[in-house]
Amino acid sequence: MIRPNVFDIRAALSAKHAQHVVLIHFPIALFIVGVACDFASNWTKRSNSKRPILTSAAYINLLAAAVSVVPVVVSGILAWQWQLDGQKLRGILLLHLVLGCASAALIALIGWIHFRAALSEKLIRGTFRLPLEFVATLLVIATGHLGGFLSGVNLPS
Repeated sequence: MIRPNVFDIRAALSAKHAQHVVLIHFPIALFIVGVACDFASNWTKRSNSKRPILTSAAYINLLAAAVSVVPVVVSGILAWQWQLDGQKLRGILLLHLVLGCASAALIALIGWIHFRAALSEKLIRGTFRLPLEFVATLLVIATGHLGGFLSGVNLPS
């Protein structure tokens, strides 16, 4: 049996769905850490010296998540086209696509909200920001869970 070369870049890049599976972890981790820092920043007292650090960490992570979600969506759509030849989606795959697009839109929206707040040099303390981040986190978790079923990670043993 001939073993494939693990350092063959061409084989790694031409795999039909491997990029999506690898890339997806970056926006998920960046977004969840950003939301955690934003919640922690919101709960610290104004006089606390760590508050600006938490706010900056939230901003950087959420902005990086918003930027890194673009290649993930593109690679997911390409995986659908290459793997299934653009067949009509149904079941878990359709739900994963819908939740993934909604998650990506919310991540981009939250990144934009924080970007606009940084431009105006004031923290948006509205009643909508933190609940929106919480809902988006639940949506990201649900999307990732369904993706785990599609990749075979969450299958019963």
